[in-house]
Amino acid sequence: MRIFLSVARAGQILAAARRLELNHATVGRRLTALEERIGARLVDRRPNGCELTAEGQIFRRHAEAMEEAMNAGRSEVGGADISLSGTVRIGAPDGFGTAFLAPRLWRLAEQHEQLTVQLVPVPRAFSLSRREADIAITVERPSAGRLVAAKLCDYRLGFYASPAYLAQRPAPQSLAELESHDLVGAVEDLLASPRLAYYSDILPQWPSHFEVSSAIGQTEAVAAGAGIGILHGFVAKGREDLVPILTDETIWRTYWLVYHESARDVRRVAAVTDFIHSAVEAERALFV
Repeated sequence: MRIFLSVARAGQILAAARRLELNHATVGRRLTALEERIGARLVDRRPNGCELTAEGQIFRRHAEAMEEAMNAGRSEVGGADISLSGTVRIGAPDGFGTAFLAPRLWRLAEQHEQLTVQLVPVPRAFSLSRREADIAITVERPSAGRLVAAKLCDYRLGFYASPAYLAQRPAPQSLAELESHDLVGAVEDLLASPRLAYYSDILPQWPSHFEVSSAIGQTEAVAAGAGIGILHGFVAKGREDLVPILTDETIWRTYWLVYHESARDVRRVAAVTDFIHSAVEAERALFV
């Protein structure tokens, strides 16, 4: 069971073997033996790694429940808490993931030597039911599925340009004047959610001629002088190469922390969610 969970979390037999300090052939044989005993194929083994089958995803939930029960028993009988172990993967929008979580989340992994924290800050949606991530940060509360969602915070977006751009073209004084400026936008057909089309709150369209599929990429393009963009306030804050414009026009969104209900009692998932909530609460002013 321990070997199966290690393979499921690492996504590779070799990587799991290294973590377990076992020979990779031994890991492969024991995984095969487990599948034979259960009577189902749990893992698809491919040249570039392993992926759980549908049966493997179901079995993982039960295996993790057994793991948690064992840890709880050891803790109760031994009179001491069991250190966190295993892997927790967090999928997040690249703005929040890169600019906020990446500089902070590593400290949790530093506190627990047996815990691996994986942060995937990319502009896409993650399937929690297929275990693409254990925790997802989203910009809308999910309305379907066996998911647990908690509000993290509201965050502000605004219009920004670089000092170099504004030196050549005076800042617009109204939304209507944006039409005569170079605009930096997102690649809309690649947006993970319609809520990420920020301009739609206040404008009928955003006719950009340069589009970047990530929030961080848009930020860097605007800072380099490519034009005016709608950027996250907590990302732009304090940067001398970004100037807020049209400051009366503000766009608001919300971050939600979401995980599958089967992970509700998994200690390592609870520890990561608690850490993220605490980090946001400690710096809530940054987002508003």
